[in-house]
Amino acid sequence: MDALTDLLDGPRAHGAFMIRSMLNPPWSMRIQDEAPLTLVAVVRDEAWVIPDKGAPVHVRAGDLVICRGPDPYVVADDPSTEPQIVIHPGQRCTTPDGTSLSEAMDLGVRAWGTDPGGRAVMLVGTYETRGAVTQRLLAALPPLAVVRGDTWRSPLVGLLDEEIVKDEPGQEVVLDRLLDLLLIQTLRAWFSRPEAEQPGWYRAHGDPVVGPALRLLHDDLAHPWTVADLAAKVGVSRAALAQRFGKLVGEPPMAYLTGVRLAQAADLLRESDATLDAVARQVGYGTAFALSTAFKREHGMSPQEYRSGAATATTA
Repeated sequence: MDALTDLLDGPRAHGAFMIRSMLNPPWSMRIQDEAPLTLVAVVRDEAWVIPDKGAPVHVRAGDLVICRGPDPYVVADDPSTEPQIVIHPGQRCTTPDGTSLSEAMDLGVRAWGTDPGGRAVMLVGTYETRGAVTQRLLAALPPLAVVRGDTWRSPLVGLLDEEIVKDEPGQEVVLDRLLDLLLIQTLRAWFSRPEAEQPGWYRAHGDPVVGPALRLLHDDLAHPWTVADLAAKVGVSRAALAQRFGKLVGEPPMAYLTGVRLAQAADLLRESDATLDAVARQVGYGTAFALSTAFKREHGMSPQEYRSGAATATTA
């Protein structure tokens, strides 16, 4: 397993919020739902995505946009259009003064907007809980990532466009899996762009020394790795591996491994009911105490406190 495969194995939509938006200009929506990740596929016409911090980004039909929360942003037909719609946590929809728009903009099964024949059409999929998207993935992304339609091709957008308005048995599961697949394809396309601000581990993936070392680590996090072990496996000296790994990845091999182990532990605590001992063994710590010590140093709280906080947030 390479580092990107490990990262992309994270999205797990479960009852994700999905909708087909159809709008006529002028239109503008302020998104402040605090969702960790939202994927927008522009099917028809064009739009602007305007983060609170950063420059507006123009997107056209065929483009895909990944918005990393929880910071708010605006999606509009034009940067000068004032928001008429506000999307709150739980996907509650109001005017800026708080008047509900839920009924007024309901156009049918997972269809929403101002006009069923609206000029602008977008498919929106939102991962509403952090349990659905790993912290490692969120940390690897900028607040706004755009994959241009002329740089890639996929049948998934068309398939999702057909399926999103259906109301058939098992439809929610079908849509969840389509959303996961589309997000993974979009992420892979975004990370592979020459101009992408790629994490160090991504750039190092193709290196003949560091790439295999990264794959070894991700293949077996529980193994009691040392730099000497890794160096022997990839056929270089310990010093050569340490120097090359640090230069390409940006941190020493064991520091990288610790970060991945603790991130994986956080995901397991959030997403499963495994005991702390079981989590510790799975990510390479001999005892629950050893994991607790390292986890508290990294996250500022114990694993039990982290799990309780994640459960409370998911319930809310």
